[in-house]
Amino acid sequence: MRLLVAALLGALVGWEREQAQRPAGLRTYMLVSFGSAFFTVLSVTAFGPNADPGRLAANIVVGIGFLGAGTIFREGEVVRGLTTAAGLWAVAAIGMAAGVGQYLLAAISTVIVLVILAGVRLLETHKNIR
Repeated sequence: MRLLVAALLGALVGWEREQAQRPAGLRTYMLVSFGSAFFTVLSVTAFGPNADPGRLAANIVVGIGFLGAGTIFREGEVVRGLTTAAGLWAVAAIGMAAGVGQYLLAAISTVIVLVILAGVRLLETHKNIR
């Protein structure tokens, strides 16, 4: 159930990114959310009572940092991919929340991420501040 919830919440963010015609879309966001949840479930359940689940969680964040860094590039004075990197980082956290069974936290966070991504984009388009 936890992995499915993570994948579905990641799909919502990924769908928004595809609608915005961004390079990372549905599959990428689903996989990042699912993978983060999967590693989180493993860290909590598979390594016994003496294991430190925080260590694996910290490494998820580092791994997503590397993935996000790969999406950032510079074209002259313009830096692109920062929102994609931040979105992947946020959706990894959503997957981790689902992975520990914090469904309400994961769902609320997904809504907040969607409001930030879609809402700010609409404001930018409407006010021509881009």
